[in-house]
Amino acid sequence: MTRIGLPLHRRSIVLTAYEEETGDEISVEAELCDERPWAEPSAAVVHRMALAVRVRLADMVIVAADAEMRTFPHAECPLVAPVFDGLVGLSVAAGYNRAIQERFRGVLGCSHLHELTRVLGPAVVQAAMAANGRRRDAGEPADGPRSTAGVLNSCHIWAPQGVGLRKLDAGWRPGSGPRPVPPLETFEGREAGPSGS
Repeated sequence: MTRIGLPLHRRSIVLTAYEEETGDEISVEAELCDERPWAEPSAAVVHRMALAVRVRLADMVIVAADAEMRTFPHAECPLVAPVFDGLVGLSVAAGYNRAIQERFRGVLGCSHLHELTRVLGPAVVQAAMAANGRRRDAGEPADGPRSTAGVLNSCHIWAPQGVGLRKLDAGWRPGSGPRPVPPLETFEGREAGPSGS
């Protein structure tokens, strides 16, 4: 492709997760920024919005939520931010995507904050896995390795009979070892053949 000039539009989404002091909760902060690199500096950022949630690890339920509009195109945009308090009580496990569609999509919310609710779910699951991995590495009690099943059915690795669960059953612990995680045969004590099987 041949491109000319500055980009027309740039969207960035950054998610950061933290372990809460109590040790039984995590928080995830997401920020979306839309900018027009060609515009005057005072008008270059069109949207800059943030969404933060705190999640109880035991059941993956959102216990606190806060939406914030930092830069927005219309004076009335921030009026919808309190709607996203409706995240409280939702589980990021089964049914999360359907619930956020029903509560925040279209005219019920804000398309940009809705986008952040969509990316928060998988980020929370990854953060929970990281928290468990760090606990195991520190020799502290952690949820069982199969608690990783929060990613069940999210891709071919995490199919119900897929290699992710089979690796867990064979002794792999998320957060340990190299990337990429070695083939299943490594954990089952077999050598992989030339085709990887």
